[in-house]
Amino acid sequence: MSRFRKIVVGAAAGAALLVLGFNPGHAQVGPHATTTPSAETTRQLDVLGKVLDIVRSDYVDKPEDEKLLTAAIDGILKSLDPHSSYMDAKSYREMQATTSGQFGGLGMQVNMEDGLLKVVSPIDDTPAARAGILAGDVISQVDGTPVKGMPLNQAVEKMRGTPGTEVRLEIVRKGRDAPLNLTLVREIIKVSSVRQQVEGDDVGYIRITQFNNRVADDLKQAVQTLTTKIPPDRLKGYILDLRNNPGGLLDQAVRVAGAFLVSGEIVSIRGRDPAHVQRYNAVPGDLIEGKPLIVLINGGSASASEIVAGALQDQKRATIVGSRTFGKASVQTIIPLGQGNGALRLTTARYYTPSGRSIQAQGIAPDIEVLQDVPKEVAAAQSQTRSEAGLPGHLKAEGDEQTGSQSFVPREEKDDKALQTALGLLRGTETNPAFPPTKQAASVH
Repeated sequence: MSRFRKIVVGAAAGAALLVLGFNPGHAQVGPHATTTPSAETTRQLDVLGKVLDIVRSDYVDKPEDEKLLTAAIDGILKSLDPHSSYMDAKSYREMQATTSGQFGGLGMQVNMEDGLLKVVSPIDDTPAARAGILAGDVISQVDGTPVKGMPLNQAVEKMRGTPGTEVRLEIVRKGRDAPLNLTLVREIIKVSSVRQQVEGDDVGYIRITQFNNRVADDLKQAVQTLTTKIPPDRLKGYILDLRNNPGGLLDQAVRVAGAFLVSGEIVSIRGRDPAHVQRYNAVPGDLIEGKPLIVLINGGSASASEIVAGALQDQKRATIVGSRTFGKASVQTIIPLGQGNGALRLTTARYYTPSGRSIQAQGIAPDIEVLQDVPKEVAAAQSQTRSEAGLPGHLKAEGDEQTGSQSFVPREEKDDKALQTALGLLRGTETNPAFPPTKQAASVH
């Protein structure tokens, strides 16, 4: 089996990107550790073999051996934590294809929870986002077929199709008496992970929607574009928006955080052996040359987003504004199982911010908490905020666990209280002890 693995830091709640999957990063690691099975383990493996034999010979309908074995493997992985899973050969190929940052479909992240196909978040400027689909919506039917209890991969498969063709979704939204019936047209989803714009004529705004393999390069281009649009003597600073960004590649998170730092640790990764710690440090070269920086976060900011926010917060490089993040501080390694055998997505480590804190099942608390005014319909649909601490079987926190926070972001900038707070701080129309960040700055939660 190949020793070349791919490292991801996941997506909120282990969500599968519709149509494909996680974006894999690259890392070299050592050979697998091996242990001699105990007598009890050997006995249980023998029992498993007997169960398979009995099912194959006596079940009322002849079962498919491949499905039985796939289910057994998947069951092993799912018993560990919400983010470990088995990918068959087809799913693995699809996951690898996402490294291009382009795929076909509707443009939303979905997850199967308690047999229900739930929307984690729509991706900006896609059919799902334009149709008004919200995080927390439940997809009950696809083209008239109920999807409750259906395996996630199968449900996602039903929403795939040729670009330009239609797909009908029945959406159950909390707070509405009747389901929503939407018809969406499939598109080639080109995930532009970074977008930039000038706020007024004096602030650079950069939004990162996910950490695919182009993020760091796209970020550099975004900063270069903004510097050509805003004269240096007018530029007040930058806003980095990581809200509802579910994560992605570890190496890209490190590069993005490092793009605003000239030195210091960004993140450390610790596996089963406490003596083995891998540290990632910044190299000289702040892209924005010391200009003030504010990072926006919320309950949909997870994993790679939390690495960036945690590093910039601990290093006092940025002020963090918004609401508490999702709280996913584990690292998944993609382990190929050989030609045609798929791969494992296995949780292999926890990550820690530069100050040594684990935010697993806790999240990152903002320096300045700003909560949005959520419309009644959206509040009903998202009444139960999602967080790592609420996932069955999650890795436990090193301390008190924290519930999630709101993930709503208003469509209109004038209604976006977190964005307006950031603009006010940069322009000096608002003040707060946490901005600009200093070693003595007080945290305001």
